[in-house]
Amino acid sequence: MTSSILSAITLYPVKSLAGISVSSWPVVKTGLLYDRKWMLVDAAGHFLSQRKLPKMALIKTALTESHLILSASGMASLSLPLIPTDGDIISSTIWHDQCEARSVSKEADQWLSYFLKLDCRLVYQPAEMVRPVDPRYADATDNVSFADGFPFLIISENSLTSLNQAMNLNLSMARFRPNLVISGCVPYAEDSWREISIGTIDFRLTKPCSRCSVPAIDPETAQTGKEPLTTLNRIRKWENKIYFGQNALHNQLGTLTVGDALHVKATGVKQPPI
Repeated sequence: MTSSILSAITLYPVKSLAGISVSSWPVVKTGLLYDRKWMLVDAAGHFLSQRKLPKMALIKTALTESHLILSASGMASLSLPLIPTDGDIISSTIWHDQCEARSVSKEADQWLSYFLKLDCRLVYQPAEMVRPVDPRYADATDNVSFADGFPFLIISENSLTSLNQAMNLNLSMARFRPNLVISGCVPYAEDSWREISIGTIDFRLTKPCSRCSVPAIDPETAQTGKEPLTTLNRIRKWENKIYFGQNALHNQLGTLTVGDALHVKATGVKQPPI
């Protein structure tokens, strides 16, 4: 029997900008360390994403021991401290959540506004700002950063292989922006997982991930096409939404490493039930 393992780890320091692939990474209360710790907001404090600004996909991110680095074609790289301390506390909105956030710097705002051709601000989640996960799917102690709603998104390699075969294409996993990719399981096995362990960390998979327009954006060019949404609408639609991947919550802190074994501890009816 083939064993399932963690085959890729990706964190996205700035919500909706390019991610960073790592071989091993700490897990903190809100998920992967520095994952979605920053985000862009408009003048009203509403979060910005590739849904409105596909060009956000072209901004690369990197982390050093002390700085977040942003880079984009035609722009000088921008280096920002990992822990801003002197910004303003502002009210921000992520979907239905109201969150306090700290502004980073005018330099960052100008850099991003110039590249995106839209006035925006870069904000940071300070340590004292606690954002709970939707209580319909989580415990009262579960927290999340500026991710859409959950600390982790999990997708199996063979789910993407199956989807690509249905499309007769070879789209990359980067379009779907998972944190954790699993190899060694059948396509869509994750739909039935309810409790798993990866290495020393236990996870609860309580809600399938409904997909928006972002997977239709080529992360290398920011151009938008019809796939994979057309095919997902045909084969992965339930109650007028399309699904690919599973949102997950973690029970412990620790470290995840590519190659960690995955063990399924509890299964249930497929979510979505298709």
